[in-house]
Amino acid sequence: MSVELLMNVTPSETRVAYIEDGVLQEIHVDRESRRGIVGNIYKGKIIRILPGMQAAFVDIGLEKAAFLHASDIMPHTECVSDSEQEQFQVKDISELVRQGQDLMVQVVKDPLGTKGARLTTDITLPSRYLVLMPGQNSAHVATSQRIESEEERQRLKHIVEQYVTPDGGFIVRTAAEGANAHELEQDANFLKRLWAKIKERMARPTSKNLVYGELALSQRVLRDFVGDPIERILVDSKLTYDLLVDFTQEFMPEVTDKLFHYRGNIPIFDLYDTENEIQRALDRKVKLKSGGYLIIDQTEAMTTIDINTGAFVGHRNLEETIFNTNIEATIAIARQLRLRNLGGIIIIDFIDMQETLHRERVLQSLQDSLSKDRARTTINSFSTLGLVEMTRKRTRESIGHILCEECPACKGRGIVKSVETVCNEILREIVRVYKAHRSEYFLVYASSAVANALTIDESHALAEVEVFVGKRVEVKIEPLYIQEQYDVVLM
Repeated sequence: MSVELLMNVTPSETRVAYIEDGVLQEIHVDRESRRGIVGNIYKGKIIRILPGMQAAFVDIGLEKAAFLHASDIMPHTECVSDSEQEQFQVKDISELVRQGQDLMVQVVKDPLGTKGARLTTDITLPSRYLVLMPGQNSAHVATSQRIESEEERQRLKHIVEQYVTPDGGFIVRTAAEGANAHELEQDANFLKRLWAKIKERMARPTSKNLVYGELALSQRVLRDFVGDPIERILVDSKLTYDLLVDFTQEFMPEVTDKLFHYRGNIPIFDLYDTENEIQRALDRKVKLKSGGYLIIDQTEAMTTIDINTGAFVGHRNLEETIFNTNIEATIAIARQLRLRNLGGIIIIDFIDMQETLHRERVLQSLQDSLSKDRARTTINSFSTLGLVEMTRKRTRESIGHILCEECPACKGRGIVKSVETVCNEILREIVRVYKAHRSEYFLVYASSAVANALTIDESHALAEVEVFVGKRVEVKIEPLYIQEQYDVVLM
């Protein structure tokens, strides 16, 4: 398996494409005007407590108040006495925080739609090999479950334990597998210095809300993907390339040789058809090679995925055709979830299968396909209705939310009123206005499609209304109007 990273940098936007065996698997977008804030640490103030929801709203200097749930509050806040910190766990939000209280919080989920950012007081600071967990209850070492060798896990744990202080402990990341003691020591010291700087900023009475900002996307991607078998990293910006060279030489020198400044004649995202793949990731319909297809609908509550056989008729029998389509769909679904960065509740409507063995194999195929996904996923078995329910951890906005906005015509419904429906509305409006006001005649402004329908297809209905109100009705085209838009003017 070959992995490449393509970085496209402009003054207003940075895009990183994760290419696996020549196929786009992930796309990360960071815009200067709306940079993601996951990982940022803020000095927040409790502005409202909601005991019924066991949550509080926190002002961190953003347009929308952020959300802090009781389960995301460390039990050793200043509202809990020193003698209770070790074992006492407060469940009531009113006992954990108070209105007007200042506290250090970290963003775990970006604002999404009408929802503010999700916060935690359980601060974590990631680096190349380690994650620092500041806090009196975190003075220990944990190792990533993805490090399969128990011997290696114990070796890493033994090395890192000597860097643990009463201020906090560490999580050893998957990328630390094979790292030597000197490299781990550098990471630990870096994180301790960073934490000391954050505490210093937090203590300043005039400090701004933001006390620590996460790395830029280009640096963050290298840090998070360092454990992957990356063959090369192409960057089309000389300035960003130079910054990444300095960054990797200091923190991950083995990656420096994989960095290349891309000077090709064609845009970097035209390689591997990346630009077109991004456009296809915005479509509802995803075609399968067999002729089947997926329909993906994303709402604020959940994402639904429907599988259809389409033009695929198979070669044996119906059950085998359905099974093969579902197996192919599991691979496509796993890729689309990563590519579109879909999170939260996901409902998959596989084509009904009669054989239990086929259902089990489809579930296993879905789990295997999702094994490469960095986001944590949980998959349930088939429900009584034949649906598969799963969840995928959502930490940032989907690619659809980043690149698109609500349609001004349908207002997010995904459909608009038909021409016939709008014509009938106009005819009813003429009658309603006639009964309430006096006029010489009526002038109707409508879109081209609606105006043509009124004067041609619905001309008989318009004539009947003219007879009923005893007035002339004139129809004019307003080219700037959308299909549902119209005006009935008294003349």
